Amino acid sequence: MSGIDLDDFGSSVERPDAGLRRDSQERWRELVRPADGLGKPAELADWLSAVQGQVPARPLARPRVLVFAADHGVAELEVSTRPAGTASTLARAVLDGTAPVSILARQFGAEVRLVDMALDCDPEELPAEVTAHRVRRGSGRLDIEDALTREEAEQAFRTGMALADEEADSGTDLVLLGDVSVGGTTVAGVLIAALCGTDASVVTGRGSGVDDLAWMRKCAAIRDGLRRARPVLGDQLALLAAVGGADFAATTGFLLQSAVRKMPVVLDGVVSAACALVAQRIAFRAPDWWLAGHASGEAGQAKALDRISLTPLLDHAVHSGGGTGALLALPLLQGAALLSAELTA
Repeated sequence: MSGIDLDDFGSSVERPDAGLRRDSQERWRELVRPADGLGKPAELADWLSAVQGQVPARPLARPRVLVFAADHGVAELEVSTRPAGTASTLARAVLDGTAPVSILARQFGAEVRLVDMALDCDPEELPAEVTAHRVRRGSGRLDIEDALTREEAEQAFRTGMALADEEADSGTDLVLLGDVSVGGTTVAGVLIAALCGTDASVVTGRGSGVDDLAWMRKCAAIRDGLRRARPVLGDQLALLAAVGGADFAATTGFLLQSAVRKMPVVLDGVVSAACALVAQRIAFRAPDWWLAGHASGEAGQAKALDRISLTPLLDHAVHSGGGTGALLALPLLQGAALLSAELTA
């Protein structure tokens, strides 16, 4: 497999059309009294006009929830309330339609796509279309070994890029990111602390609801991971291989290629925020194509979003993961698009 030239993204990612954003703002001044009467929905409509390339914005016709799934070796250190290697249980709930994200998606008219990148289960336990992109079974324990090989990191990154192309080519007009994993918030903490230059304690959250002892184990694991992350900070693929995972590499590739394809994305919790932070290091314009769906309450997420200058749309204390928080922002975006498309003088 030939290496990925990450520098290409810097020139391939363009900013959304600022002129169209201004046109949308001017249109509201003509349609609404007072001019700022529609508040946040009008601001989101301005953003949608810019990313869609037209004024007024189009209604959102084909939103998609994309959920990346994986197990992480660091979970062996008991940093989660869930046993290591059991993320497949969460994945099955998504497929069965019983997970919160699945229930809300049915109500909001969004399809859910689950992608197994590194679940620690037999592939036969899940549908073939779910496991088709699996890179490996689980990942290495990031405190003492690389999570992935360089080749595995590149494979996962390319998978994310390919999935972005598939969604863009199929007409998806908004992607809401999600993730299911065991140990994922610990991985996210390492990446965010490394890229923001902070101590482990600053980014260590409660994740799945850990107690104080598990929090201390989690903080120690992040601190150990930081020692392995810092030497490779200048090479984002090496960083994802050392202390990331296949789901993190795929999400990062997806975010970047979505920006190349001018397909807007709504981030979910701390995992997607960590991937967005990695992606921003690769292409500084890419965050203009993303929104932060909600504030999860994880300190690491707040740190990452502040670094990439994204403000969460909602703050409802949702921290169950899986894409639920991002999906809750969908009605607000749908409303903004409809107001832009259908409001007339």
